[in-house]
Amino acid sequence: MNKLLKVSILILLILGVVLISGCAWTSEAPSVPGEGGQDESGIPDELTKDRKIVKTGSMTLEVEDIAETMSEVAEMADELNGYVVSSYKYEYAQRVEGRIIIRVPFETFDEAFARLRQLARDVPYETTTATDVTEEYVDLEAQLSNLLATEAQYLALMEKAETVEEMLKVQSELSKVRGQIEQIEGRMQYLEQTSETALIEVTLQKTKGLAEPWSASAALQSAVRGLTTFGRGLATVLIWLGIFCWAWVPPLVIWLRRRRRAKS
Repeated sequence: MNKLLKVSILILLILGVVLISGCAWTSEAPSVPGEGGQDESGIPDELTKDRKIVKTGSMTLEVEDIAETMSEVAEMADELNGYVVSSYKYEYAQRVEGRIIIRVPFETFDEAFARLRQLARDVPYETTTATDVTEEYVDLEAQLSNLLATEAQYLALMEKAETVEEMLKVQSELSKVRGQIEQIEGRMQYLEQTSETALIEVTLQKTKGLAEPWSASAALQSAVRGLTTFGRGLATVLIWLGIFCWAWVPPLVIWLRRRRRAKS
């Protein structure tokens, strides 16, 4: 029981050290921008050299041939050492649209946008956004460093455990720390990947002509559809008149008889 108490005290001491070191790291950075060798965002100068920016863009292109343009966009992404994330083409009514999403190296983002504009007859819409995630990444690095130190302390404590109960208690705390480490490493990896490449979403629309092309077959089909609609409407009216004949036939007969009497 005394050994278990000692293990519990050691675990509490480790947690206290982690909390104190985390608070100390937070308080090290001066709160006044520009002092202590820092930039306006409060990030040390040595870290500003490798800032992490997540950049995305979206644009709509009007083109002559959607399928061909999609192939050209994919080829351009490959030439810039990028890749296609997803692409699809869809048709509804008499309209055809396509969408292709690509990723290109961060430094080629502007070049990719310029080359995409050259593929279109018109660019009715485009937008870009940039988000600086450097501060978040630096904070994650500090958290990861503290957690790795805590993990090392728990591993050392595990070697000193003499009973199964002591080992299980340390193992439980060690599992929690390992889960936090994996979560932070996953987030850091995501920020690294999204800041190294830029995402561009391209919507493709058919170029609008001055007038719709005339087609004899299309005109015939339109006329047939109109005739069919008229026939259905007329049939509906006749059916309604037949069903409600009890309401309009007697008054009509009476009215006709009165007209005949008046003429005679």
